[in-house]
Amino acid sequence: MKNWPAQLRTCWPAWSTRSGGRRYGRPVRLGKNPTRPKTRILATGGDAVRLLEHVGEHAADRLSGPRVQALRQIMVQNYYRDGTSRLRWRTAEDGGLPPSAVAVVSPYDPTARYARRGHVTRWKGFVAHLTETCDPDSVNVITDVATTDATGYDAKALPGIHTRLDRRGLLPAEHLVDGGYTSLVHLEQAAREHQVTVTGPLPVNSTRQHRKNDGFGRDDFHIDFDRQQVTCPQGETSAGWHGPYPTSSPTAAPLIVARFTKSQCRPCPVRTRCTTTTDSARTVGFPPRELRDLQLRVRAEQQTPEWQARYAVRSGVEGTVNELAHGHGMRRCRYRGQRKAHLQHVFTAIAANIERLSRRSPTGEAPPSRPPTAFQNFLDQHGIPRPRSWRSARD
Repeated sequence: MKNWPAQLRTCWPAWSTRSGGRRYGRPVRLGKNPTRPKTRILATGGDAVRLLEHVGEHAADRLSGPRVQALRQIMVQNYYRDGTSRLRWRTAEDGGLPPSAVAVVSPYDPTARYARRGHVTRWKGFVAHLTETCDPDSVNVITDVATTDATGYDAKALPGIHTRLDRRGLLPAEHLVDGGYTSLVHLEQAAREHQVTVTGPLPVNSTRQHRKNDGFGRDDFHIDFDRQQVTCPQGETSAGWHGPYPTSSPTAAPLIVARFTKSQCRPCPVRTRCTTTTDSARTVGFPPRELRDLQLRVRAEQQTPEWQARYAVRSGVEGTVNELAHGHGMRRCRYRGQRKAHLQHVFTAIAANIERLSRRSPTGEAPPSRPPTAFQNFLDQHGIPRPRSWRSARD
């Protein structure tokens, strides 16, 4: 389409005046406490609709372009027309909002997504996964960098990390990971395919009995895999054994379900400790035998001081994350798209490795230990023991 600015001025005469610059010289967004919260948002939506209509009428060949498609997607996700065909701004209660996995949150990068971890951490973009060595007598270097969608589970990145490390001949015997990576399925897969022991806290049991620490949880039932039956704490044997059923999440283990009958549960004197409803019977879900044995063994090991002291080494990667995020600006993407963001992450990790190796002594001696902090000096002056890991010092 020739003479594009002139066509825009034809579509909006206001664009040729100063009002157009004032309207779109700054981002259009909802403020926290705006005086008229939706006036500018709706006016902008109307302008975007007219722009799309003008492009469809005078430049239909541009409708398939990436920028026009991004604008159309943004409009569909943020606006809708009511019963009177008036343009409305979407909210959670009015019109519905798209899920985070597909919602465009940046007009500059349609592939960026909104993510939230816990109650505090929120961002728009991608997730970088860092893997580094942790040998006490050598320089720790970053061996793998993965860049994934911000809305995906961390555990999904673990198989790809192991595959790349295996291809480079850098697989560790033990991989210390954060709790977000310790899927029971991936722990078994890493040991079976790569002979790697994944060490990290397994997710806790999320049943009501476990959360409230009241009632009979799954561990209170005896599971007999050979006979395919489950015995409750009162001695009743399950009447049904079904599964294993595949789950919708790739990080969740297959589930076997054992069912008790109503005739077994209704007369039970401690029924309220199993189920809260009067018309239902108890069901118990658990993974297959191999995964169940792995789950029990890992959770038992996590309670030992030896495991906690070994796992405390993983805290060193938090310093690496801080080094790359704040020291090298990796948290701010300089490019658009996940592929280019991944290149930035890889180059940043390479620069950090070069910086670390350049500080190594030519004689091969270990670098001097980091000087103690003021708080550590205070503990030493007052004779207060300073443990190697604060996790091991917890009661």
